[in-house]
Amino acid sequence: MRFATVALCCFFAAVGLFNAFEGRSRADEQPANAEDAKLEAFFKDYLERVFATEPLTATRLGDHRFDDKLDDLSPEARAFNLKRDRDTLADLPRKIDKSKLSRDGKIDFEIVEQSLTRSIWLAETFRPFENDPRIYGDYVGDGVYLLLTQSTLLKQKNVSNALRRIEQIPKLLETARKTLGKSPRVKVETAIRQTKGAISFFETEFFELAGLAKDDADAFSKTKPTVESLKRHLAFLEKDILSKADDDWRIGKERFARKLELELDANISADEVLAEAEAEAVRVESEMYDVACKLWKTRLPNEPLPPGHRETVRKVLDAVAKDHGAPDKLVADARATVKDIKEFIRTRNLLRLPEPDRCRIVEMPEFKRGNAVAYLEPAPPLDPTGSSEFAISPPPSDWSPTRVESFLREYNQSMLKILTIHEAYPGHYVQLEYSNRCPSLIRKVLSSGTFAEGWAVYTERMMLDNGFGGDDLGLKLNQLKFYLRAVANAILDRRMHVEGMTDEEAKDLLMNRCFQTEGEAVGKIIRSKQSSCQLSTYFVGRLAFVRLRKSIEKEMGASFDLGRYHEAALSHGTLPVKYLPDLVRDRLKRPR
Repeated sequence: MRFATVALCCFFAAVGLFNAFEGRSRADEQPANAEDAKLEAFFKDYLERVFATEPLTATRLGDHRFDDKLDDLSPEARAFNLKRDRDTLADLPRKIDKSKLSRDGKIDFEIVEQSLTRSIWLAETFRPFENDPRIYGDYVGDGVYLLLTQSTLLKQKNVSNALRRIEQIPKLLETARKTLGKSPRVKVETAIRQTKGAISFFETEFFELAGLAKDDADAFSKTKPTVESLKRHLAFLEKDILSKADDDWRIGKERFARKLELELDANISADEVLAEAEAEAVRVESEMYDVACKLWKTRLPNEPLPPGHRETVRKVLDAVAKDHGAPDKLVADARATVKDIKEFIRTRNLLRLPEPDRCRIVEMPEFKRGNAVAYLEPAPPLDPTGSSEFAISPPPSDWSPTRVESFLREYNQSMLKILTIHEAYPGHYVQLEYSNRCPSLIRKVLSSGTFAEGWAVYTERMMLDNGFGGDDLGLKLNQLKFYLRAVANAILDRRMHVEGMTDEEAKDLLMNRCFQTEGEAVGKIIRSKQSSCQLSTYFVGRLAFVRLRKSIEKEMGASFDLGRYHEAALSHGTLPVKYLPDLVRDRLKRPR
């Protein structure tokens, strides 16, 4: 979930910048009534107070007034921030009369209330600054990287701000060493890998991104102490924290149920999510077998059909997976798929794509690796002319040839197309570009991960159902495999954290039922241990989009227009999916 703050001038500029993309002006839009205006003012005041203590939050959302500062992460500062949020939550119903708000105003009120409740509960329940060393790496890496890759300020100013932040990193790491205690081993190991990546970044990549020579005296005088501090921090993690790390990463039934409720905000319980996912897994497995049988004659014509369904699917997937690129061509291969995907979306009028296109496909920086193979870093909603990054992680250089081959077979040419649909077109990149033009400041700033991930997963099958890939059954089989992964995410999430699922049991689920390679399965298990409830957002969000579309399609009959439906679904910001039915139906009553 994205959360940050914004300078008011940047907010109003952002709305104007997106008028051309939207096709109609929102420049004169005002809150629907006086109480709506009070809510917006209340939220702006809160954001200004957040700016004062959380500079990286401001940067992430595109406010650049604090780009030369890093957060104070001391216990005292964090306690101050927590009290601020508690006070704001208490003030919300006292200062805003919800009964006087418009329908949109009531939704925004509830979004603010839910976000504050969630943030307070997470901080009080999990205390991540004390037991998750990865969190400090976010400030070290993103605090500098985002300035050099997304900010629309002049490059000279961005470099100057980055150098100021670099000077503050040793103090931040000192705070980390004073604060961190016993942590789950899996999180410590990831923090160690990311710290090694950060050292490399400040020794090499920073200079390249900043356009500076490695012998630039001023830059070197600031990066050298930071590199030395990172090396001390690495030794601290390896010797002190790792030596006393444990395997106590499960959050348990009660905390899982409450966190899932807050994370999804979708009017569905933890038990319902598991039941829906288990049933869907069976259905998808059956569909995969049907597709595999059709492919068998062309892919494995000289072999008899195995008696087992899963063995049939596995053999066909293995045959399709042989069509993959080289490890150093992974990013280039993804870029090569984009033109065809975008042209297909335009030709079929599936929705209007944002222009100009500001999505860059890049190799994932080392300090950000360790949790996922790919991600979409969207343009900050309050600096929306900045670039978005679809980042892909190549196999690490220290992997064996066998492991690299396994990775490349997993991300074969068909799977790369599905990944690009999910992360970029018309998935995350397109959806978040639409979200960046939403007139509600609250919805621009407080976004739902269930909506974002659900939309991205929904688009994978939607594209193929509308003819993308033609009669390429290998592409369809890989799409089903990718979707089965999303379904399994929800199962894994619950069973790992609540029901004591072991690593071997998890590998059996992912490798034998979901046809993932061992390397991919191990990576997902590590991810599930490091995060809880986020893995359920993919399936639950996709379920919401599919059911809503079917319902509206049935209601509208022959007048249903898929492109209009998609734009109506994306026109209200990245908000909790429980609000979509009424909002989408209302939007479809008005002209496109």
